[in-house]
Amino acid sequence: MIYTFSDINTNDLPGCLPCAHTTDEAIRNAKEAMALHLWSMEQDGDPIPEPTPINKLHLGPNQIPVLIEVYMPTYREAIENTSVKKTLTVPQWLNRIAEEKRVNFSQVLQNALKAHLGIEHRPRSIKKQP
Repeated sequence: MIYTFSDINTNDLPGCLPCAHTTDEAIRNAKEAMALHLWSMEQDGDPIPEPTPINKLHLGPNQIPVLIEVYMPTYREAIENTSVKKTLTVPQWLNRIAEEKRVNFSQVLQNALKAHLGIEHRPRSIKKQP
């Protein structure tokens, strides 16, 4: 889906407000902000609105429309594979032995969670539970 995005047309995606100091940075930030906003809407089950047609935009003086295109499969994959920090506790004696054996705690926990949940690979789509 292609979205037009400008600082005066936030009706398509309310709350999606990237900031930047340069035009290049603004375009990069707009892409990332849109991708994160759309992903969040998908996760919440919110409907994705149709973008406003470019000929329906009302531009002010010295403003030009810029087409911002976001390919969601790439962004979804990157977002879903972002690591999340978790705090956990283990008995001191177990921690000592694991550290002596140079255990990668993150990898062991990931493997244990996959085994516990009966998952071999990451599912294609993971929705938030209500």
